[in-house]
Amino acid sequence: MTTPAGSGAGFGSVSWWGLSPALDLQAESPPMDPGSQAHAQHKTPDLDVLLLGSVDGRHLLQTLAKATLWPLKRFNFYVLENNLEAVARHMLIFSLALEDPEKMGLQERSETFLELWGNALLRPAVATFVRAQASRLAHLVPEPDRLVEQLPWLSLGQLKFRERDALEAVFRFWSGGEKGPETFPMSRLWDSRVRHYLGSRYDARRGVSDWDLSMKLHDRGAKVIHIQEFRRWRDTGVAFELRDSSAYYVPNRTLASGRLLSHRGERVAARGYWGDIATGPFVAFGLEADDQSLLRTRNGQPVKTAGEITQHNVIELLQGVAAWRRQRATQGNPEEAHPLEPGCLEQLTSTQEPFTIHFLPLDSAQTLHHKTCYQGRFQLLYVSCGMVHLLSPELGACVAPGGNLVVELARYLVDLRPEQLQAFSDRVGEIAQASGFAPQAGASPSETFARFYKLESAPAPCEVQARSLEAMSPPQADQAPSLEGMSPPQADQAPSLEGMSPPQADQAPPLEGMSPPQTDQAPPLEAMSPPQADQASPLEVMSPLQADQAPPLERMSPPQADQSPPVEGMSTPQADQAPPLEEMSPPQEALATPTSKTSV
Repeated sequence: MTTPAGSGAGFGSVSWWGLSPALDLQAESPPMDPGSQAHAQHKTPDLDVLLLGSVDGRHLLQTLAKATLWPLKRFNFYVLENNLEAVARHMLIFSLALEDPEKMGLQERSETFLELWGNALLRPAVATFVRAQASRLAHLVPEPDRLVEQLPWLSLGQLKFRERDALEAVFRFWSGGEKGPETFPMSRLWDSRVRHYLGSRYDARRGVSDWDLSMKLHDRGAKVIHIQEFRRWRDTGVAFELRDSSAYYVPNRTLASGRLLSHRGERVAARGYWGDIATGPFVAFGLEADDQSLLRTRNGQPVKTAGEITQHNVIELLQGVAAWRRQRATQGNPEEAHPLEPGCLEQLTSTQEPFTIHFLPLDSAQTLHHKTCYQGRFQLLYVSCGMVHLLSPELGACVAPGGNLVVELARYLVDLRPEQLQAFSDRVGEIAQASGFAPQAGASPSETFARFYKLESAPAPCEVQARSLEAMSPPQADQAPSLEGMSPPQADQAPSLEGMSPPQADQAPPLEGMSPPQTDQAPPLEAMSPPQADQASPLEVMSPLQADQAPPLERMSPPQADQSPPVEGMSTPQADQAPPLEEMSPPQEALATPTSKTSV
């Protein structure tokens, strides 16, 4: 069976790398008010940023690398992900980026960074480094005092205890507690995903790769991605081949994640690769460069590939972070301890580092505004394209008036058609305005990011939610989502429990409305955004009608004599709903004339 175009199955259910170039978050933040309290007291001002689904820490590293170009600030990054494996990768990537240059040189660090970040298979030397760092982090996570002492830039105080235990278990798995490549057979898992994604097109996978690259990614601005490196990544999962191809054979365990699958009617936990197999990790650092000579073309072809540009940018990134830290260490860090706000369980970190990364609980997007310390705190809110459904008036209440909102668009999702990309962008604008934001007037048009600012007087969350619920209408009978759109990436998988749970009452409307209508039906939710673990369930379109909504015409006519009554007529009415009209009307044989049926 061939996966239909536009299903979005190629992105998977877990995101390991971003689908947009790295941003300098200071450039996206509003300018600092000269009359603020920090300026008046001659303190170093704080920049508080909330990031939903940043995944790989590229925006944070880019901000630190460019910090020398801006006035002195202290950064507080609040990161919210939808799986603990992404939190663990954040910690591992930053541990590598901040590694002592005396222990690991710049070239070795950059190559290690690229391999563990974007390759499915590693060299033995890189795998040894991952095991050593994972073992170290596994011992630090359950000991807060040692964690603050050795990693002063990290704060896990907001995580729940069960989340910390699960995070420790992730590091234990990475450190090789379960020996042998058979524990995580990456090559077989990758091939299985590709076979299911392509279906009957698997034997022509090279042609499919050429089409997706030349007709989609190149047309959307990613012309520096070379066909050879894209084919290699599609076939083996190795995006950055910095050595001989025979050197890559150790599975990259940092790309493993768990899901609940159905086996013989029971739910069992399975570990596998559920990430991206369609776009690749070339977008984050491989499309843009400060050195414009890297983007030159000759005879219409780029002189550098995305892999070469990525390697150059990562080296420059690590150099910038190291230079900024040396500069801050020389100048000193005159930071005062800020008193804790009531309702916050913040962990006081050491002032040795001029930035702190705070990891928030996985399901806290809709409850942050309940704490006074988060109300109107953040100058910048970043939302990835897979977490747009979490953008709501409640989350908007955490942004300070005049603060900015940056939303990642789905420009580089190869499974989406141009009209779907436009509909996604339009829907993002609607959700942002409903959450109390307005488009930035002076922002340059962009197909990669949508930029907004917080209005001074935003609507109350309850009012916006009521209006959005009134605007929601049940789908028609001929617009049920296709089974391909509702199926998970693997053929033998069952959807995760998150996908089977009914939507919460305080969540934004599902993203089905983002996709433009097709010839005879609207595409399903998965076609519009990469599915996340806490994303709105497709069962919303299959839920029964509410009591205050009129039933469709099919249910208003009694069953014919030669037909069995519909399922609605056979079901028992709920306690708070009126019984369907089929049960209230007499059967066909008992009616004298068609006129009597009309009168009923």
